[in-house]
Amino acid sequence: MQFSMVHFNFNVSNLDKSIKFYSDALGLEEAGRIEPPTGEFIIVYLKGEGDFRLELTWLRDRKEPYNLGDNEIHLAFHANDYEAAYQKHKKMDCICYENPQMGIYFISDPDGYWLEIVP
Repeated sequence: MQFSMVHFNFNVSNLDKSIKFYSDALGLEEAGRIEPPTGEFIIVYLKGEGDFRLELTWLRDRKEPYNLGDNEIHLAFHANDYEAAYQKHKKMDCICYENPQMGIYFISDPDGYWLEIVP
């Protein structure tokens, strides 16, 4: 028996803002959407290279920000041009943590989720 990772979910407070961020910052594109007739939620799947998807879920009745605790959970993205990615994210002002010793940095999305960028 084998398993492969399919997607990971982040709940977001502003779906349009999040989709724009992930498109601008990481080049992810919408790969699917689920919108029930009731409008109580919207799920959007974003894709980059490969089969893995990032699922963004927006809940209509959610008004308060999400509690991310210590924010120890993160996704990692490989950058084929690390220096260009770093400059782009610096210009976007979304870098939230840098670790030069490890050669990595993190960016933060509109809801405060951290995304690791690795060379």
